[in-house]
Amino acid sequence: MKTLVVTDGLLEALKWLGLIAMTGDHVDKYLFNGTNDVLFDAGRLAMPLFAFVLAYNLARPNTLERGVYGRTMRRLAITGLCATPAFVALGGLWHGWWPGNILFSLLVLTATLYYLDQGTVFSCCLAGAICVLGGAFVEFCWHGIVLGVGVWWYCRRPGWMPAGLAVCALAALWGVNGNWWAMAALPIVLAASRLDLRVPRLRWVFYFYYPIHLCALWLIRIPMRQAGYLFFT
Repeated sequence: MKTLVVTDGLLEALKWLGLIAMTGDHVDKYLFNGTNDVLFDAGRLAMPLFAFVLAYNLARPNTLERGVYGRTMRRLAITGLCATPAFVALGGLWHGWWPGNILFSLLVLTATLYYLDQGTVFSCCLAGAICVLGGAFVEFCWHGIVLGVGVWWYCRRPGWMPAGLAVCALAALWGVNGNWWAMAALPIVLAASRLDLRVPRLRWVFYFYYPIHLCALWLIRIPMRQAGYLFFT
């Protein structure tokens, strides 16, 4: 099968598209009680796009040797923890804490790929254990993790098996989302592989933006609640 090549500018554009979709989804969920179908449906693109961008970048040559996995995991862990207070305060979680936010989903994905990249039987078993155990405690469960594994695998060794794994995982997000809108990420990514767009890379934007926008939504809800607006999430 054909090697998937996406320029750095398009990867950055996909990340921004995911960021916009996620923001709209969170505005709908936390401020409008999930009543806006357009924002909800568009929000289903966020996880697939984030997983694709992360997996594509981690599939680059010499990622393991350059210590990229370790740096990425540290950033995701720190910002995921920073986002947790606002994420919990906004509500909508089982028992007040489950599942962990999307940064922890991407952390589990990165850890899984880190051990897969080592290529030993023991490391692959560890990768499987991290995927199974970690996926049970984060947003989008195992579906998002397996999607990222499929993308990473395909970028390393293009073939029908990794492509099928990624597409099946993408389709399986129906079980989490309740609709098929996550599948819209597939033509977007395929179109991106045929285009070139120069978007400057802002390395730390996503890491800072995620906890900050959750805090902003939580603060916005305070005067809304005082004005009598009811939140059901």
